[in-house]
Amino acid sequence: MPQPEKSLGIPGDGRCLFRSVVYGACLRSGEPSPSLSRQKELADELRAKVVDEFIKRRADTEWFLEGDFETYTVQMRKPHIWGGEPELLMSSHVLQMPITVVMQDKNSSNLKVIAEYGEEYGKDNPIRVIYHGYGHYDALLKTSTGFVQS
Repeated sequence: MPQPEKSLGIPGDGRCLFRSVVYGACLRSGEPSPSLSRQKELADELRAKVVDEFIKRRADTEWFLEGDFETYTVQMRKPHIWGGEPELLMSSHVLQMPITVVMQDKNSSNLKVIAEYGEEYGKDNPIRVIYHGYGHYDALLKTSTGFVQS
């Protein structure tokens, strides 16, 4: 019988999206779960690469970013600024891995997929993060029987 999904509480320090993604990337790559300090380091590295990716893809990304492109990219380099859908998309390109975002259905408590990024990098074994609907992301853990939630 499949187990339910289990999320890993990620600190809400403005890096939660990036921490969740790098945590999932480590698990997907067979690396050990990163410690909190390693999560922070990897999250900050991913953030920098994501902003670089925005700049590299400016012609394709500028139109869907809020406000002025230069201001957006300068702000997004700051560690306390929250990431969202644009950063998930760029993270999939930087890591060259698929990312699936799920959210808990308020009526059934089941998890439902709300977004998928980087499908061009494959659909198997995506990095999975859960969005809680109030600006916070957590990582979803993978067990030997699949993904599970407490």
